[in-house]
Amino acid sequence: MPRKIVARKSAIHGNGVFAAAPIAKGERIIEYKGRRRSHEDVDAGDTGGVESGHTFLFTLNDDYVIDANYEGNSARWINHSCDPNCEAVLEEHEGEDRRKDRVFIEARRAIRPGQELTYDYGITLDEPHTARLKKVWACRCGSKNCTGTMLKPKR
Repeated sequence: MPRKIVARKSAIHGNGVFAAAPIAKGERIIEYKGRRRSHEDVDAGDTGGVESGHTFLFTLNDDYVIDANYEGNSARWINHSCDPNCEAVLEEHEGEDRRKDRVFIEARRAIRPGQELTYDYGITLDEPHTARLKKVWACRCGSKNCTGTMLKPKR
């Protein structure tokens, strides 16, 4: 079976993931893979700091983060959009080991070959959302509904 997606340069930001074949609404496209790390380990490290504006970190649950800097796949190249055509879906493992929870990217609507796959990163920060941080985490999706930032408003 031919691959349905391909990673290449993106007009949104850096690399992106594009449909190489039609993708149906609701179709599970790819699992977001990477090393499971504790929040404490990630916070103490140097991958995806608040000031970088770039991260391959995906919050899995209260205990773990998926760090696609290590053992990651092409899902890490899927860009953010304020009007996404995909969504991240958490699949909780039935046992007690939260490291076995998984994240899949699924299509929110039909996607034509050549279209870039995007999802809403839903980034929340504990720090105040200053003008400088909003610039660091600027959104370049180009959607008519673009908020200008990947940061979610604080609740």
